[in-house]
Formats: sequence, C-alpha cells, structure tokens
Amino acid sequence: MLIVTAVEAEAAAVRSGVDPAIVHVVPVGVGPAAAAAGTARLLASAEARGRPYRAVVSAGIAGGFAGRADVGATVLGARSIAADLGAETPDGFLTVDELGFGSSTAEADATLLEALTEALPHAVVGDVLTLATVTGTAGTAAALRRRFPAAVAEAMEGYGVACAARDAGVPFAELRTISNPIGPRDRASWRLAEAFSALTDAVAKACG
Repeated sequence: MLIVTAVEAEAAAVRSGVDPAIVHVVPVGVGPAAAAAGTARLLASAEARGRPYRAVVSAGIAGGFAGRADVGATVLGARSIAADLGAETPDGFLTVDELGFGSSTAEADATLLEALTEALPHAVVGDVLTLATVTGTAGTAAALRRRFPAAVAEAMEGYGVACAARDAGVPFAELRTISNPIGPRDRASWRLAEAFSALTDAVAKACG
C-alpha cells in the first residue's frame, strides 16, 4: 500500500504506526496539484518496476466542521471533493460539474473504505473537502457547510491524490485526523500533537 501525505511531519506520524515492509509512506507536497503530480509519479514508477501498489491512501491532519468532526476525531472520506474548483457568479458558486467541465467529486473505493471502516469503527465517515486555500473566516466556513451538508473535514490534497489513483486504476481512500475547527485561524486552539498521535494510532489499526 502507498500512503501519501502533504508534509514530512505527517509522514513521520504515519511511519510510526505502519510496517515499512508493507506500507510505503511518502510526503508529496502541499495542495492538490503537488499531490496529484507526486502520487502519479510514485504510482507510475511502481508500475514500471513491476510491483504496482494495491491501494493508495491520502492521509494527514485536517480541519473539522464543528459538530460533524470535532478536534481529535478520525475521519474517513466517503468522497473527496474539490470544493473550490469551478467559477464564481453573481448568483453563487458553480462547480465544474454544473459548468459541464467534468467532476469535482472522487468516490473512495468501496472495498477499501469498508475495510478502513471496519478497522476504525469510531471514525467519522463523510465527505472531505479539498481546498487550495485553507478556510480562515466564519463566513467561508458557513458557506461551505451549506454547500456541502455531508462534509466533515477539509484538507488540501485528497482530490489530487484521487485523480492520480483513478488514472492509474488504483483503489483510493482518504484518512484524516482533526487538529482544529474550520473557521477563523486561531493557532492557539490547534491540537497538532494530539492530531499527529491520533494519526499514528489510526494507521496502525488500519494497516495492522
């Protein structure tokens, strides 16, 4: 299995919970573009070596929607959604789906999601938004809650990883642990150490 993270701190937390002989953990960069490019390179390289990955998981910490996935929670993405991929109009935001340019939604592989859910029965399952800009205001958080009633968290890489996995024909899922509530950026309220520890525990259970 391949687990990709955005940054080394997340990768280190994941490595602490998995067997390196079974799970390959690589940080591929921040944001959907870096995530897609880095994941595609890793999948293609493995395929060329004749040892393709059986699955790829986008993992790391995330912001959670209060009341849906609170700080400390583990989240599994039923869908990874590129929430800011589309166009602004005077009447509101239009997704690429509504524009007729493709889809902003990537479904998790059903079999992989079922296995992760069984391994992590207390995880919150819902949509995980992918955003190139982290939400930093109450207004934006409220707008996202309205637009995406099934969304439980936001991060910056899941949809990019999903696109690379889809093109390579590899099962995909997204796993996150919640370090902070989505909204105004109050770094003092973030619980990074706890989120990293929860990430280690979650992948240990998922990959054990």
